[in-house]
Amino acid sequence: MNIKYNNEDLLFAALGGAGEIGMNCYLYYHKGKWLVVDLGIGFADESLPGVEIIVPNINFLIKNKQDIAGLVLTHAHEDHIGAVQYLWPELECPVYTTKFTSAVLKAKLADVGLENEVDITEVPENSKFSVGPFDIEFFNITHSIPEMHGLMLRTDKGNIFHTGDWKLDIDPIIGNATNEEALKKFGDEGILALVCDSTNIFNQGSSISEGELQKSLQDIICGFKNNLVIVTTFASNIARIHSIAKAAESANRRVVLIGRSLWRVYEAAKQSGYLEDLHPFLTDREAKHLKREEMLVICTGCQGEPLAATNKIANHIHPSIKAQKGDAIIFASKIIPGNEKKIFKLFNQFCKLRMEVLTEKDHFVHVSGHPARDDVARMYELLRPQIAIPMHGEAVHLHEHTKFALEHGAKQAVEVENGDVISIEESGANKIGTVISGSLAIDGNYILLPDSKLIKARRKMRDEGLVIITLLINSKRKPFSLPLVVAPGVLDEKDDSEVIDAIKEEIFNHVSKGKFRHRIEIEKYIVSTAKRIVRAEAGKYPEIIVQIEQI
Repeated sequence: MNIKYNNEDLLFAALGGAGEIGMNCYLYYHKGKWLVVDLGIGFADESLPGVEIIVPNINFLIKNKQDIAGLVLTHAHEDHIGAVQYLWPELECPVYTTKFTSAVLKAKLADVGLENEVDITEVPENSKFSVGPFDIEFFNITHSIPEMHGLMLRTDKGNIFHTGDWKLDIDPIIGNATNEEALKKFGDEGILALVCDSTNIFNQGSSISEGELQKSLQDIICGFKNNLVIVTTFASNIARIHSIAKAAESANRRVVLIGRSLWRVYEAAKQSGYLEDLHPFLTDREAKHLKREEMLVICTGCQGEPLAATNKIANHIHPSIKAQKGDAIIFASKIIPGNEKKIFKLFNQFCKLRMEVLTEKDHFVHVSGHPARDDVARMYELLRPQIAIPMHGEAVHLHEHTKFALEHGAKQAVEVENGDVISIEESGANKIGTVISGSLAIDGNYILLPDSKLIKARRKMRDEGLVIITLLINSKRKPFSLPLVVAPGVLDEKDDSEVIDAIKEEIFNHVSKGKFRHRIEIEKYIVSTAKRIVRAEAGKYPEIIVQIEQI
């Protein structure tokens, strides 16, 4: 950290969400206190073998733990709340959110035994509350999930409007349309800075309504008369689940829900008063008596997650859902950048099963929950901010949004990266330094740095293979016999037997001379010898593990 700031400064920083889509985590500072807005997950890429999700590096917050006023969650999507269960124990701060988001979060916290540990204050929709020096007003904006709230942050240094994820949907299916008149009143009050969603800044026009999509899904699903229909989408997309379920009812199909996260969100929605106009969903066990043409399966795994239901169905390993020729699989979701390979692999796998594969590329099966250019222009027209800080986008999105903001009335637009700390004043916004940022890998029960020894070793084993050498020695540090050499992914036991024998014999002959005084010297010699021979014969630089046992 290399920043200097005063108690009265008004600061903004992103620990996630700037230069990427996902892993949202934003910070505001005023009067000695930090306000955290959202704490979400992202998807791991190929550089993290064995890892599915990543979370923000919050070392800066941990070091300033005593100055955290609270964590405010805008809505219940995983890229905004998914990291709470992993990182909250390091922060131990109060959490503020609405009833539905709280219900989803509590279910997630129960999975890790934190349901009674986290102090959650449920804030009514469109209400005002205070967190430390920040006077906050929740403002309901349409998205693909109930109770998404933008934040009007009022401070004595000026007002900041933090949009969260949003769109201007005239027929949102779940909840009410965005109150544009109320947004205009915020603009009349004065907006010093607008921190705004950039996801679809390259999309012309306005985002299509969820209501329009529901009609399309009804037509598509009703077109499959005698086959099973499977729809995969994000578990937290309640509006989409409602649209799919309504389409299923119009086709006289019962909805079968598969995936723990889907059931968690479904139960939270019911608990909060949503989805009450639908027939109860069934588990796969409860649906065993139904014919294939009487079911519509909604399942998790639209981004190619290897352990999710969609992948299991594609590979014929799901215990109860068996896809057949002529069945349909609908990907009612966006292809998130970075997940293309995993998702297209699924497309191909389903095609090999002679199924009909419907995606956003070829059918009207998905609408975005984010604003297109005309929507963003309307937001600037209503709020009239002095300063624009584009967020929730990759670098290209933020760069384009910065230019767009200046064209639509903002006096200044700031292009930031994760870790940048921005001072916000009436006179303008300036970068005053950086704090530690980046990502952490969720690896089973561990949270690891991306460049940790464990991840590096796993990456090397994946790319270069592994050599394991076991040597038994006596008290004089001489070998009892030839070492055991196993080289999976590097040397074939039969085809490369001469190379393996060369490694064994050279190690045995040299160690037998008894010149080594310590076991560590033997280990270093074995690693060096194996590296040299494998590099010369196979052109590889594998991970080498040496096991020496003294008998």
